[in-house]
Amino acid sequence: MQAVAHDRPRDPHREVRRRKGPLRQMADFAAASGAGQKAGVALAATGLILTVAMPGTGALTAAESNQASAASAGTQAEIPAAANATIDFSRSAVSTTADPDSKLKQLLSAQSVGSIKTSSSKGTLGAPLDTLATASPFGYRVNPITGGLGEFHRGQDFVAQCGTQVHAAAAGKVTFAGWHPYGGGNRIVVDHGNGLETTYNHLSSFNVQVGQTVNRGDVIALSGTTGASTGCHLHFEVMVNGDVVDPLGWL
Repeated sequence: MQAVAHDRPRDPHREVRRRKGPLRQMADFAAASGAGQKAGVALAATGLILTVAMPGTGALTAAESNQASAASAGTQAEIPAAANATIDFSRSAVSTTADPDSKLKQLLSAQSVGSIKTSSSKGTLGAPLDTLATASPFGYRVNPITGGLGEFHRGQDFVAQCGTQVHAAAAGKVTFAGWHPYGGGNRIVVDHGNGLETTYNHLSSFNVQVGQTVNRGDVIALSGTTGASTGCHLHFEVMVNGDVVDPLGWL
């Protein structure tokens, strides 16, 4: 009786496993099954150096994170900037409640005070009175005492009853506090640095002295009608490098 030989079904992966060897098969099994670090430790203990791809269980590395972010960003539509877009890095508008003079400091440190334009200086000085109402503006006018035409008014006259508190417009040092012989009466001059000064005139009294440092908003005097004055008010000036300019460009 002749024996019949039955062919075993061929395993397509058999030859591959035979070529890899037992240790390589262990490594492949560890990577596929998620054995991870335990398999790596076991293989390292045999003294063999193998490269095994283990599934990660920790946080992404910085490089992986950057790659993931780049991949994510690549799926988003680009948002182009307009061709005429500009970026202004000027910090002259910076101001905080903790340092109300910061805007003025940035402005004065950024450029010569003589080249500052009204668009930048507007709002950098504080109001010398709690309420500002103009009685006589800066510029040429009729002299209120003589009636003469063409007098140049060097500041802004603000309405103020005698005895109204007058505030320092910004931090600075008092360079003059006394009687002004040219019509200002009791007068205070505060130097804010870099050629910027403010003056306060026709005061009934003042409580500062030369060399004293004042802060923005400090009460430095009381309004009055001393000197060449026709009634109680505050004559307020702003001087840039010794020349008067319209205070409204700074308030």
